[in-house]
Amino acid sequence: MLRAAAVLLVLLSVASLAHAEDPYHYFTWTVEYGTVLISGVPQQVITINGQFPGPVINCTSNNNIVVNVFNKLDEPFLLSWNGIQHRKNSWQDGVPGTNCPIPPGGNFTYKWQPKDQIGSFYYFPSLGMHKAAGGYGPIRVHSRALIPVPFDPPADEFDILISDWYGRSHKELSRLLDSGRRLTLPRGVLINGAASAKAGDAPAFVVEAGKVYRYRVCNVGVKASLNFRIQGHKLKLVEMDGSHTMQNEYDSLDVHAGQCYSVLVTADQPPRDYFLVASTRFQRREQTATAVIRYSGSNTSAFPELPTAPTTWSWSLNQWRSFRWNLTASAARPNPQGSYHYGEINITRTIKLASSSNVVEGKLRFALNGVSHRDADSVPLKLAEYFGINGTVFQYNQIGDVPPVDGAAVKVAPNVITAEFRTFIEIILENPETSIQSYHLDGYSFFPVGMGPGQWTPESRKTYNLLDSVSRHAIQVYPSSWTAIMLTFDNAGMWNLRSEIWDRRYLGQQLYVSVLSPARSLRDEYNMPENALRCGAVVGLPLPAPYS
Repeated sequence: MLRAAAVLLVLLSVASLAHAEDPYHYFTWTVEYGTVLISGVPQQVITINGQFPGPVINCTSNNNIVVNVFNKLDEPFLLSWNGIQHRKNSWQDGVPGTNCPIPPGGNFTYKWQPKDQIGSFYYFPSLGMHKAAGGYGPIRVHSRALIPVPFDPPADEFDILISDWYGRSHKELSRLLDSGRRLTLPRGVLINGAASAKAGDAPAFVVEAGKVYRYRVCNVGVKASLNFRIQGHKLKLVEMDGSHTMQNEYDSLDVHAGQCYSVLVTADQPPRDYFLVASTRFQRREQTATAVIRYSGSNTSAFPELPTAPTTWSWSLNQWRSFRWNLTASAARPNPQGSYHYGEINITRTIKLASSSNVVEGKLRFALNGVSHRDADSVPLKLAEYFGINGTVFQYNQIGDVPPVDGAAVKVAPNVITAEFRTFIEIILENPETSIQSYHLDGYSFFPVGMGPGQWTPESRKTYNLLDSVSRHAIQVYPSSWTAIMLTFDNAGMWNLRSEIWDRRYLGQQLYVSVLSPARSLRDEYNMPENALRCGAVVGLPLPAPYS
């Protein structure tokens, strides 16, 4: 009898462990203005807990992340989590279409999981031009202990946030864009919030000879594509935007706006200092920032000659073509990544999105398929939809699945399209303009299956990679070119598809995709959180019937 009771107790203990929640990580962040010296000049920035960039979120797949944000700025504020998919939970996405902003002096607590995700990501402020002033920081999502990783544990990990820097307050930049003017060249480039280091300066990173280190590199900037390289060292690419890659080696990597890469670097050179370099691409004048990597025990300064960056568009395009998904590696779950055969799924819909720049009522605007997005008056799109007042706030599908004819008038309005739940859709991003563009889709990763010059045609599908394109959340589109992506819209919610070129996003080059589950079931989407901020037209309205 005692033995049976003991066995029952063990079984109950195992059952309780099996249903235990994933670990929690709690953060309390105060967002406020601060002053830092950049190239010896005092600059106003947005800090988090006094830090610029902000603190790292270091977690594991499926962990529960709870971030209590106190807004000490003099204007509303929101944080978004670039690349985190928020499965069934666009309530935590932190963009103007999903969340009421945190008012000055107020606070809001985000709660989200990197559900079935691993990799390198970052958070950033999503309102106005806040991103140009800081408020961003790195997110590391590690694999769970039982899930094999396709490389040995590194000796250490380093977060590298690279960005262009305009040296003007976010309010000045907003006023400039609102006046109808364009952003010109930045004043420089930053690495982790600092401008160029000189030979003999204190090191940003210290390594030991013979050991291997992981560098998580994200372009958190406003506009510029940036090339990343380390003097005298090879970069072994192992992950991008949350997917393990084939481990090719590179001398340098083009990291476009909104993208993240992980590289392994072996400290296999003679002990001394070496420069880590980030420089602008595709600009009239190259701008460069450096940071010092020091071999432990060395007192020899870095060589002054920096490794040169590539110069052509074709080099960058060919580098993208060399990226391949690691089909034998596990992702956040024990099944191989390649078990998802995206190339064998029938496409149910093709959407062509063409960008344009236009003058509307005397001011510069950017558009997708002839609609330049503006945020809805005082209420987020998701809340309007949830409370059933969307018809008075915005209209769905004001753009078609193909671009309008040249010369058609541009409309300024909330730009929301619908996608049928769990359908497999092809999106063509066309860039008829002369500057590079970069796009990100919240809530998803997608397969960038093809790129090419000119306009896309159905014949372009013959060039697609339908086997091992790297699943990711941000992708570039070269000038006078197209990029094709594929994905299944299986994550119910309201999701932002935006230009990562921040002046273009600010002036309308974005839209929202409404993905509704007809079942209205908690299996597909969570109810609005109890702590969700309400604003505008939904204040005082009774809660809709909850999903069940």
